[in-house]
Amino acid sequence: MRKTVHSKLICSYIFIGIVGFLFATAGGSHFVETYLEEEVGARLYDSAVRFASDAVTVQQVADNDSKGLEKIMDILASGEEAGILILDKNFHVIVQSSNLEYNVSSAKSTADSEVQTSETDKIPENGTSSEKFSAANTISIPYSDLDFWLNTQYQISNFYGYFSSPHLNVMISVENSGVTEGYVTYHYDMQQLYQKRSGLLGILQMVFFAVYALCGLLLLCYQKWIHTPMQQIIKGASEYANGDLSYRIPVKSEDEMGYLAKTLNYMADRINQNGEYQRTFIANVSHDFRSPLTSIKGYVEAMIDGTIPVEMQEKYLKIISYEAERLEKLTRGLLTLNELDIQKRMLNIQSFDINQVIKSTAASFEGTCTTRQILLELVLSGKELYARADIEQIQQVLYNLLDNAIKFSNDNSSINIETSVKNDKVFVSVKDHGVGIPKDSLSKVWDRFYKTDTSRGKDRKGTGLGLSIVKEIIKAHNQNINVISTEGVGTEFIFTLKKAK
Repeated sequence: MRKTVHSKLICSYIFIGIVGFLFATAGGSHFVETYLEEEVGARLYDSAVRFASDAVTVQQVADNDSKGLEKIMDILASGEEAGILILDKNFHVIVQSSNLEYNVSSAKSTADSEVQTSETDKIPENGTSSEKFSAANTISIPYSDLDFWLNTQYQISNFYGYFSSPHLNVMISVENSGVTEGYVTYHYDMQQLYQKRSGLLGILQMVFFAVYALCGLLLLCYQKWIHTPMQQIIKGASEYANGDLSYRIPVKSEDEMGYLAKTLNYMADRINQNGEYQRTFIANVSHDFRSPLTSIKGYVEAMIDGTIPVEMQEKYLKIISYEAERLEKLTRGLLTLNELDIQKRMLNIQSFDINQVIKSTAASFEGTCTTRQILLELVLSGKELYARADIEQIQQVLYNLLDNAIKFSNDNSSINIETSVKNDKVFVSVKDHGVGIPKDSLSKVWDRFYKTDTSRGKDRKGTGLGLSIVKEIIKAHNQNINVISTEGVGTEFIFTLKKAK
């Protein structure tokens, strides 16, 4: 199956969704928990340091003043959302905050052990409950761990069995003139942290899904604005490749896709037009070659089999010569057009006297004009008029225009050839007083092989290529040529050349 850009984007979108969801859950949970641990640990550590270093606290710990410590301790515990323990230097609990939930079974077993192993610590029967509690709760902190507590901000554990669940624990020593009087410990229930983590993780997941949904919306926009038009363009290109040039790509937008679709539709039109032109071209060439060849073949066969007597062969040989000349002229015209197309109008531009070129070209038609009593009138601007162009190509232009003018001029008429200068351009006019060109044919006279009905009747020898060659040459010079004609009055061709400095 062919992998498209669209399928790759869909696969990438799904992959990003899966990876992003896993990150937002598993990875996000880890990062959020780590962040919260560090934030809570740093906050509690700073609070514990301030509390332990307070002079009042130091004195109250040294005096085992539980009532004095309770007042400030509950306030701190409430503000920090954490439980607080005050320990003496032997890790006996002096007092704890009211919000602290400890492991009752562990505390009880510790108390029983203490009563059995130390008779000197036995509490009188009339002792208060707080005194019993204080004496019964000794946290078994190895002295070897003190270095650890002095060099770290916090640790997560059940604080040596004091709690039934993990807590974030901070422990700071209370110092009085370098002597340790006790310890301040903060305890943050990890269940609180997990609840905060869940809340932040939920927000993170919501943000992810919002971004993912936005990406999905962008994918839909891509589907509508890019993928669908592109598929239509691809289908159109496939239709053109299969030869269906009548197919039109239905993209109507004004963006790049619309421009591409319009360009391809225009290309298809031009290719179709070129195809029609080629078919017409081939048909015309075939027709114009077939007619003289058929005549030549017929007359030659008739001479060979004796159908045409020897005394009449001269007449038919002249006809054969006439048709051969017609073929030669057609072939020469085709070769000229092909050369112009292949060479991409590689012209040899130079300065030359256009008046002199006109005179020499007109002289080549002297015999034909004398026979038909056609007068060539030259109205030239000055003795010399220099233009910049390919002299050989311009000679051919003048030859074709004069040949065309003589062909469609009436006997005992005149042809005017005139030059003039305007705005650094040389204007050359060839005007006859002949049959003229019908209005509906004026725009077609430049087409290859095109012949008006008048021309077909008047000159069977014409190829329909002369004016096409003229148009191509003038176009190659980046100049203009126009035709003005009135049927029954005459025709005038006017072309421009660049004036030499």
